Order: sequence, then C-alpha cells, then structure tokens
Amino acid sequence: MNLHLYLPISAFALAASISSGPVNIVSLSAGATHGLRATMRHVSGATFGFTLLLLFIGLGLNELLLVFPNFTVWLQWAGVVFLVYLAWQLLCDSGQLGDAEQMRRPSFVSGALMQWLNPKAWLASVPGMGAYASDGSLSLVVQFALIYFVVCYFSLAVWAYVGAYLARHVRNPIYLRWLNRTLAVLLLVSAGFLMLENF
Repeated sequence: MNLHLYLPISAFALAASISSGPVNIVSLSAGATHGLRATMRHVSGATFGFTLLLLFIGLGLNELLLVFPNFTVWLQWAGVVFLVYLAWQLLCDSGQLGDAEQMRRPSFVSGALMQWLNPKAWLASVPGMGAYASDGSLSLVVQFALIYFVVCYFSLAVWAYVGAYLARHVRNPIYLRWLNRTLAVLLLVSAGFLMLENF
C-alpha cells in the first residue's frame, strides 16, 4: 500500500469509528458506570472483534453474503435483540456508582460480539474494503485492518474516557441515571431503524 493512501484510509476509519453508534454508546455508558480501566476490556474486545470482521470481509465473507442473503436479515434481527437487551440494562441502572457491580461488567467477549451484531460495523467494513483493498490482496487487506485497528481502538477509548470523565464530575445518581436512560433511548432508536430496514 502506498503511503499516500494511509491518510485517506485513516480519515475514513476515524469518521466511521468515532461517530455515534451502538458500540460507542455502550463504551460511554460503561466508562461512566464502571470507570475507564474496566471499560478497556470492552474497548479491546470491540476493536479485536471489528478487526476480525474486517479481515473476514476482506478475505471473501462478503461473497458468502451474496450467496446467502437471508443471513443478513438474521444478523439484523440478532442485532435488534442485542441492542434491546443492552438498552434494558441501561434503563434498569440505578445511577449509583456503588451499584455498578450489579450491572453487567464490560467484557472482552461482549465487546467483540457487539461488533458482529452491529450493523454500523458491517456498513463500515464492506465499502471500506471495497474502496481501499478491492483487489483482494492479502497484504492490502491486512494493512487496511491494522490501520483500522489503531483508529478503532483510539475512538472507542475516547468514548470510554468521556464516560469516565462524566462520572467523576457528575456524581449525582439522578444525573447518571438520566444519562443511562438517554443512552438507552439512543440504542432503542438504533434498534428501531434496524427493524424498519426489514419491512
């Protein structure tokens, strides 16, 4: 890959990674509820999960989706169920920082799984690989995935940091409860858009 492509690839990866989406919303909420250190497990899992998805798409998974188009529909419905589950957890959160243990702690596995159920991840992967690694060269696919890995990790860490920052400065449980409820509504809106695509 030529050096002059690194900048546009990085810009594409940053725009797709740092913009609001389900995984970023969960990073923000987890940062506010569990702190930055614990949330980095989610950040790491989501980054590895997305990079693995990106590699699979670059190596031909998107061709499989053309053969089995119903898989995409099932994936969208699984994403809807997962988003509703996460939204429910946020709605039930008390806002008490001491009660954070009662809420599901961020984990590597759930972060990775989220990316595979995240429509935004699929929407970023397929056109990204098509635009920057369309010849299917293993070297190009790996380089694109490595750039995306760094940018994705940074972007999710920023969301987690903002959540942890908010928790340090907004200690009132009422405010944290309303933050989590707002984030839950955003997740439900994302789920709603997914459902509309299926009709």
